[in-house]
Amino acid sequence: MAIESSVVESLVSKLAELLVGPVKKQFRYMFCFNNFVQEFNEQVRSLVFALYDLQVAVDGAKRNAEEIKIDVNTWMEDAKKALALHGLQDAVNVATKNAEEIKIDEWLEDAKNEMEGLENEKGKNGKCFTWCPKWIRQFKLSKGLEKKTETLRKLEEKSKTFQKVSHIVPLQDIKFLPSKEFTPSESSKEAFEHIMKALKDDNVNMIGLYGMGGVGKTTLVKEVGRRAKETQLFDEVLLATVSQNPNVMYMQDRMAESLGLHFDKETTEGRADRLWQRLKTEKKLLVILDDVWKAVNLKEIGIPFGDDHRGCKVLLTTRRRGICSDMECQQKVHLNILSENEAWDLFKINARLRDEDFNLNTVAKKVARECQRLPLALVTVGKALRDKSVVEWEVASKELKNSESQHMELNGEEKNAYACLKLSYDYLKHEKTKLCFLLCCLFPEDYYIPIEDL
Repeated sequence: MAIESSVVESLVSKLAELLVGPVKKQFRYMFCFNNFVQEFNEQVRSLVFALYDLQVAVDGAKRNAEEIKIDVNTWMEDAKKALALHGLQDAVNVATKNAEEIKIDEWLEDAKNEMEGLENEKGKNGKCFTWCPKWIRQFKLSKGLEKKTETLRKLEEKSKTFQKVSHIVPLQDIKFLPSKEFTPSESSKEAFEHIMKALKDDNVNMIGLYGMGGVGKTTLVKEVGRRAKETQLFDEVLLATVSQNPNVMYMQDRMAESLGLHFDKETTEGRADRLWQRLKTEKKLLVILDDVWKAVNLKEIGIPFGDDHRGCKVLLTTRRRGICSDMECQQKVHLNILSENEAWDLFKINARLRDEDFNLNTVAKKVARECQRLPLALVTVGKALRDKSVVEWEVASKELKNSESQHMELNGEEKNAYACLKLSYDYLKHEKTKLCFLLCCLFPEDYYIPIEDL
């Protein structure tokens, strides 16, 4: 009996111990309503500050053109919904828009008033003992508040796990954005179609576009690159300017920048190896080499080609047809100058000429003819002479006709292109603008000039 009594006492003691916690909690629900309100208010405050801090980080990342992580966006939406659900939409609006106007205490007071409003309805719950409705309502409210507080607490804890809110992604290359500079002509349309057809031909991996300076080769290949990206013909499209004196490291930097690639090597060879490895990961790759003056060693730059990467195609532009042969281009495409009508239409657009201005158009046609139907010359001269008087147009016509280029090795059309550019410079309105132009001329050809340097 003694043993049985001892076991019973032990069981009762254990049962009492197990019941103490839950029973105590039930009593707390009834008699500590204000404590639950306070805990809820404090948790709301903590979550609002967490939301605000994360919003600041997200806004900073967006200004830096970084992509926000999916789980961060999801958390912010969950936090906003949770706060709005509890009547705290104003808190959400201010915490995510204007830090200087944060007045959390006012929102908490509103929440507390809402709870008190519910409490004031205690008399509507029945006619039993006067205390009965009060305790029953406070029990329910306290239990509900505890659940809400726990939900907000878990959300706040989750916000502490985000070490970074975003990640850097390769930016869209502005070189391949739609451009008003591309004005299709019969020659450019034909060249464009030939190039696009060659890009789709598995037997062609080297394409050469040739034509005289100022005819619009660079503008055309940029349009090809844009269309290739738009139609997803290639996984990556890269553009690098070669120029007369090729700078390999500069070309590597431009391509790496488009890929979001960071070099950990200082030497040209080390960078080439790193770029080579990165480009090999792309199944279909188009590399555009602009303004090529002599044969380019692709391996020296880090461009896998031929047997090293069958998915890589190279499109180059050059003034000389012989370069296309030197680079073993399977497809050679010629870009011719504009027709007479096309040249006049392009000139009218850039000079903003109207058909009814007969006297002005008569001299304007003389100026347009001096541009030798070259898009570069037509655009620059046309813009330079916008809104000028007939007398000024006459002066410009004589200057172009009598001008002589110092570059005697150039043919007639190229001499005229230089003369047109010189006229455009002379017609710059402000002396400071001219000085800025001359300052730019001190940098290497095709060099990217940061505005801070100027």
